[in-house]
Amino acid sequence: MTRTITRAELRNGSAGIMDALEAGDDFVITRNGRPVGELRPLTTKRTVTAAVVKQRFARFAAYADRRVEHAQVDAEFGEDRLDD
Repeated sequence: MTRTITRAELRNGSAGIMDALEAGDDFVITRNGRPVGELRPLTTKRTVTAAVVKQRFARFAAYADRRVEHAQVDAEFGEDRLDD
């Protein structure tokens, strides 16, 4: 939920605002009634191991080497050279 707070509220209530940020709240900071900035909680970074990356990309292995794909197409349709 986005809350609008003034510069003075930010200065005087920083501890409570930090707690709210940790709880997931967003803030728009105003000065003289005009929005000047935003405060948002940081998104958490997920750690992915090399083994997980290899597993997820294994299904794309056939596309890693275009020569294999071209050989399959040539076997199906025959070679079609532009320089003939």
